[in-house]
Amino acid sequence: MNGMVTKASAWIMDGAMCAVMNRLQWQLRNHTCTRAEFDAYIEACRPYTAETFYLPTRESPTGPNLAMCHRSRWPEIIAWPSPHLSGYPENDTARALFFSADGDWSRPTVIVLHALMSASDLGYRKLARAINQRGWNAVLPHLPFHYSRVPRGFKQGSLAISSNLPRNAESLRQGVTEIRQIMACLRAAGADRFGLLGTSYGGWTAALAAPLETDIHFVALIQPIVDLEHVIWESPVAAELRRAIQSRGIQRGESADHSHLSSPLHTKAPSAPHRLIVAGEFDSISPIGPLRELQRRWGATDLVSVRQGHFGYRALESAKDWMMPLLTAADQRPTMVNE
Repeated sequence: MNGMVTKASAWIMDGAMCAVMNRLQWQLRNHTCTRAEFDAYIEACRPYTAETFYLPTRESPTGPNLAMCHRSRWPEIIAWPSPHLSGYPENDTARALFFSADGDWSRPTVIVLHALMSASDLGYRKLARAINQRGWNAVLPHLPFHYSRVPRGFKQGSLAISSNLPRNAESLRQGVTEIRQIMACLRAAGADRFGLLGTSYGGWTAALAAPLETDIHFVALIQPIVDLEHVIWESPVAAELRRAIQSRGIQRGESADHSHLSSPLHTKAPSAPHRLIVAGEFDSISPIGPLRELQRRWGATDLVSVRQGHFGYRALESAKDWMMPLLTAADQRPTMVNE
């Protein structure tokens, strides 16, 4: 009986959230890419590999300037020009919250990547404090079109995933590249070990970034988006998106031409010695099947299933329980956590 209640609750919660997202997509239907724009973007991306696609531009090669941060603030705010521009000024200034354990930038660092349309960062701040207590620093990037990066007149995260497929891909490109810039700057400050923890959209971003770096100690993906064809063409969260792009003549299978850059199922396995994928047993957006396939392709990766849909808190708690012993084992230096 409890299992039936859990499944019904998951369907109700997921259904409500999908309805909200579809409503937002309907409101953005005039942003749908044209057939010509879609074809031009796919053709322009064919020569890229993941390594070249997720590099900063020559015009904006550097990341955050750590010297400009206020060391007395917790968290500190770091900001810098995004290496890939969207045309929205608010979004084109990358920002991240830096949660320092004790003011030492050289400590190992967990980069926490939030979900799509994340309504509040309070839970992530609580997680950052727990990470600090284990002697690690934590960084919470504001992913494209979220938090401080939402253009006036738009909803949180609504422009990150819409029926404008080229913009979706470029937003993903922004997020992955900015993570790499953060890591490069912290590496220059002495940090030599990183962890990536991402939820849903953030898990998708983490899954694409992880194989591109060699000093990641662990990667934890919480219900990440990995099978884009399923999300676009079958998932209930994209019903309005499907309708909009089909009205422009874009059909199933054509979006897969960008999968070599945007799907974790097409990436090499990361070098991180510790890897986790958390799946939701009742998740219809990122179902367990594709996540098992990612586990198979990556190898040496733990997969845990929790009884929830795509939206819920059990998956994050499961990932936290898995992560915390790794932090203790990896860094034993004493620390004073900012209060």
